[in-house]
Amino acid sequence: MNRAVVIGAGFGGLALAIRLQSAGVQTVIVEGRDRPGGRAYFWERDGFTFDAGPTVITDPDCLRELWALSGRNMAEDVEIVPVSPFYRLTWPDGTVFDYSNDEPALNAEIANLNPADVAGYRRFLDYSAGVYREGYVKLGAVPFLDFASMLKAAPALARYQAWWSVYSVVSGFVQNEKLREALSFHTLLVGGNPMATSAIYALIHKLEKDGGVWFAKGGTNRLVAGMVRQFKRLGGELRLGDPVVRIETASDRVTGVRTASGWQTDTDAVASNADIVHSYRDLLGGSSRGKREGRRLQRKRFSPSLFVVHFGVRGTFPHVPHHMILFGPRYRGLLDDIYKGGALAEDFSLYLHHPSATDRNMAPAGHSTFYALAPVPHLGRGAIDWDAEGPRFADRILDEVAKRIGVPDLKERIVTRFHYAPPDFAHHLNAHLGSAFSLEPILTQSAWFRTHNRDDAIPNLYFVGAGTHPGAGIPGVVGSAKATAGLMLADLA
Repeated sequence: MNRAVVIGAGFGGLALAIRLQSAGVQTVIVEGRDRPGGRAYFWERDGFTFDAGPTVITDPDCLRELWALSGRNMAEDVEIVPVSPFYRLTWPDGTVFDYSNDEPALNAEIANLNPADVAGYRRFLDYSAGVYREGYVKLGAVPFLDFASMLKAAPALARYQAWWSVYSVVSGFVQNEKLREALSFHTLLVGGNPMATSAIYALIHKLEKDGGVWFAKGGTNRLVAGMVRQFKRLGGELRLGDPVVRIETASDRVTGVRTASGWQTDTDAVASNADIVHSYRDLLGGSSRGKREGRRLQRKRFSPSLFVVHFGVRGTFPHVPHHMILFGPRYRGLLDDIYKGGALAEDFSLYLHHPSATDRNMAPAGHSTFYALAPVPHLGRGAIDWDAEGPRFADRILDEVAKRIGVPDLKERIVTRFHYAPPDFAHHLNAHLGSAFSLEPILTQSAWFRTHNRDDAIPNLYFVGAGTHPGAGIPGVVGSAKATAGLMLADLA
């Protein structure tokens, strides 16, 4: 029987391992942290459950497929429920926009902003459906291993003007600035600047419209736990709390891995769900390939980091929906500060997550669980002292949340709170520059231009997750697992 090692138990690593184990490849996942999940880690404090993120589940069918491979049903292990509205978007002037796939309701929301944009939105939806078909359905799980594969995709990319940004394309369909922000902010969920990310990523709108937005009862961590249960049910092995420190090579092949505890194993193939720079520069640092590729990757553009304030509070807030986007007074200018600057802006836009709106068990009785997330520059952009700045920034965020949701005594209601800053991404996840989403998803860092699902020089070394094709987000990394599994199973046959 063939043996494989998957480094990292994030969504990509788990999805890949399930596919391999389902196909009869004896697979072990080696995870450095004490719990699986990667960026989907979680904490339990004072009776509150806090998901680290991601918290938005789209295209649940890509997850259900992982159970169907062995004739099982995902519902055996995890319950997912729809969230509506998908997001409530608000602006400082009091404008509120409920974003959902209820077409009459959504058209009414658009008409409230600008009646003339209803027709423009319909044209945008047609565009989104086209790029969804070409960029996600046809190419989302197809590995780009050579430039010829990129050339084959070029006509479709050209037809949809992929060189334009999402914001530019949206602006061609609708006139109202708030609606332009409402239809372009989604790229931030995968680390992309709406002003620079390829228009292909407008597919996210179609993905949400058709598949909905979902929540796993108990939190995203329950989806992770369900994936682990399915993997073990198939006979897979999960090693926790023992990070891989070296990928062993001989000649031009991977031969095994070694961990911090000294545990070693031989293997027929290794797939890394770890950060791509860390994988090459550190884990493969003893080889010329690792050193060379590590240096090359460090010259690329990386997505920003995040600052996340987790807080549990006394009281329940039925007027606050599950997901909110609190836009700040600036859009383009703030994005420039995040993606090009190095200092913290005085203003910010926030994603507010309120899971106890859907699942009361996320908090003790009579209490609520929240987190507020702000995109911030990564560690390569400037010298922010997060030890000093973090508590102040968290207080500023909480003040803004209190004002925007109409709970002036929010801070007095807090039972427990903590924050997660860019250095935490770097330390806990080995994320290069503390980036929250790996490579920035610009056109010249997508598809063939992204880290390949199989290494070009080491034929039994593979990659899965946000740093490889197709990119970040749950559907993206699960799609990368499908692409990588296809390569591995063919190579191991």
